[in-house]
Amino acid sequence: MRNQWDCVLQNLGEWEGSFTHLSPQGELIDDIPSVISLTGVNDNQSIHLVLRRYYPTAPGSSELKPQELAFDFSAPSAGALFFETGAFSEGSPYFATGILFGAEFGFIESDRRMRLIQQFDSSNSQLFKLTLVRERRVGTTAPERPPLALDDFLGEWEGEAVTLYRDGRPSVTGNTRVKCDRINQNHLLLSSDKETNCQLKIAENGNQSCLNFEQNSQQYQILLLPDGAASTCPTQITPGHPFFMEVSWLIQPNFRQRMIRTYDDNGKWDSLTLVTERQIKI
Repeated sequence: MRNQWDCVLQNLGEWEGSFTHLSPQGELIDDIPSVISLTGVNDNQSIHLVLRRYYPTAPGSSELKPQELAFDFSAPSAGALFFETGAFSEGSPYFATGILFGAEFGFIESDRRMRLIQQFDSSNSQLFKLTLVRERRVGTTAPERPPLALDDFLGEWEGEAVTLYRDGRPSVTGNTRVKCDRINQNHLLLSSDKETNCQLKIAENGNQSCLNFEQNSQQYQILLLPDGAASTCPTQITPGHPFFMEVSWLIQPNFRQRMIRTYDDNGKWDSLTLVTERQIKI
């Protein structure tokens, strides 16, 4: 496997897109055009990053003014791990009440990137904002994926999972198989080769883009989003219980990737898993 820095370098280039801010229920707050460039410096020993986001000069105005952020870095942060494809997650190394908490998940496929950030409030550990970043390489016309639909979840999926550990343990690779069946109009059953079953419930208001379930005394929510993305995380983190955060990207109708960030019952970040899988049965 490539070393971590070589994995970081897979993201080099100039990417244009937007930062879409969403409420915890997936409602649009705003959409900010953006351009980010990652340029190798000193024979790629470091990276110069420049992010420009274009905000309205006044409420309701169509005139945009750029705000720029620029910095150099030569190693991933303490809260980040990268895979060979360039996919990564970066975020809080630990969870504790009273502090801001969150993580970013980034995927890359050819000339497109999809990133999603889950953020939790410091006062009550509730999910308070999602940021969906949809990007394509400047100079290309790579299309965005369609919005994820409930039917995209159904069927049987199999693939491979690669797990990286924060403490430097060797990575682990294994096969995966998950299946999602509709039980009735309001419920789905998600099962895996780990012999674990989880019942998903469609939101009470009938919104089929929002699913809910419970695991390890945590209440979770799955939101189906534009560009084939899905966000899975607790609606409020309960201290003293393990939990996970997950983002998936449907790259093709029968091909997706999922990234899972796991925390133990002490709130310590333990591992990051990238699952690459194909649908084998509908």
